Amino acid sequence: MKHTFWALGLAAALLAANAPAAQAQQAAAATTAAFPYPIDQQQLPNGLKVVTVPYDSPGLASFFLVVRAGSRDEVEAGKTGFAHFFEHVMFRGTEKYTKEQYDQVLKSLGAAANANTSLDRTIYHMTGNARMLEKMFEVEADRFQNLKYSEHDFKTEAGAVKGEYTKNSASLYTQLNEKVADAAFDKHTYEHTTMGFFKDVVDMPNQYEYSKVFFDRFYRPEYTTLLVVGDVKAAEVNQLAQKYFANWKRGSYVPNMAQEPEQTSTRYVHIQNPNFPPFLSLSYKGPAFSAESKELPALDVLMTMLFAENSELYQQLVVKEQKVRFVGGSPNFTRDPQLISVRTSVVKADDIPYVKQRITQALEEMKTKPVDAKKLADTKSALKYGNLMSLDSPDNIANAMSQFIWLTGDAQAINRFSALYDQVTAADIQAVAKKYFVPEHLTVGTIGPNASGGVQ
Repeated sequence: MKHTFWALGLAAALLAANAPAAQAQQAAAATTAAFPYPIDQQQLPNGLKVVTVPYDSPGLASFFLVVRAGSRDEVEAGKTGFAHFFEHVMFRGTEKYTKEQYDQVLKSLGAAANANTSLDRTIYHMTGNARMLEKMFEVEADRFQNLKYSEHDFKTEAGAVKGEYTKNSASLYTQLNEKVADAAFDKHTYEHTTMGFFKDVVDMPNQYEYSKVFFDRFYRPEYTTLLVVGDVKAAEVNQLAQKYFANWKRGSYVPNMAQEPEQTSTRYVHIQNPNFPPFLSLSYKGPAFSAESKELPALDVLMTMLFAENSELYQQLVVKEQKVRFVGGSPNFTRDPQLISVRTSVVKADDIPYVKQRITQALEEMKTKPVDAKKLADTKSALKYGNLMSLDSPDNIANAMSQFIWLTGDAQAINRFSALYDQVTAADIQAVAKKYFVPEHLTVGTIGPNASGGVQ
């Protein structure tokens, strides 16, 4: 999973050219905090957090429910893929609102509801008529507290999950990502991807009773944050949250997360396929997300400088030698230590060893060669302000905010983390390069025509 700071790409900054009013608001607020809009954050006695971000979007509001449960929380053997499964089954309806009635409500709101799952969270979201905010509260509170699905419905959705897995796994990139995760982790649940292990997905139709256990554990107020962005007032949002969610019962489950032992040697995975463009991935063990540490911002800056189109490495491999079609990399922003990944599509399989050597050499140089001061300043500015300019709609703002909610449980972490980018120095770049880019913590993945990737 490639991270994007504030869950949005820098290219999205171009969208702000059509939002002068939003830019003016941003400029006025940027002197005090990186995030340019007020954040109201409350917590109900049952543990539900309620976050409101008023934004000048007349008649429009985004309603997000961020559940801090993803594939990371699937700690029991044979029970992977259930976080993603509930992304599907949550739309099955309740006694009050059947699936068809729920869809009719969405139409009345001028909204479309959707969901997505990742390693650390599941997000449910809709954007619609702000004047009908109470109806959003009513239908979402109902399904989160009163979801009802039969065993037949369960098996239907489990079949859909299997179909999605089969479709996705047709991609060799997906297959390689699975193999890399499985090889890189021995104990931690990051060993499996969001889709889960295939054997578990195949067995999922037999796990109806366990699905109810999973829902009972994680679809609880202490795991959930309600986020509303747009043409709303915090007082109204908090009042509606109290009305519709205050009786939601708190749970008591805490997953027993296994600690990953230190990796002590380079690991290798390979997919043999003579009809697919040769591919190389280098995945180093990285840090967990923290809004108080400069390590991830330093790694983000480092990888951006190293693989930008004007970088020495990119110009050599892509433009001059034309040995690769693209090369890029980034750290992952996750609750527990995950991977820092570099990926490149190689033109000729015979060049994979050379390309690997050149990338690892460039990473080694970052340990001792101070980065150019102007390049460092320009990169930090681009990362920070490019993302600020992308906050130009309720949906974009909610997506940006939700990343920090699922990573830390605290919406205000968005400002603390952004401030760290200003503090990154050339010495910080060298420090993280020395700490994380070590061969003992590397997993190499390759796709090529031969029986091995040729890099062992």
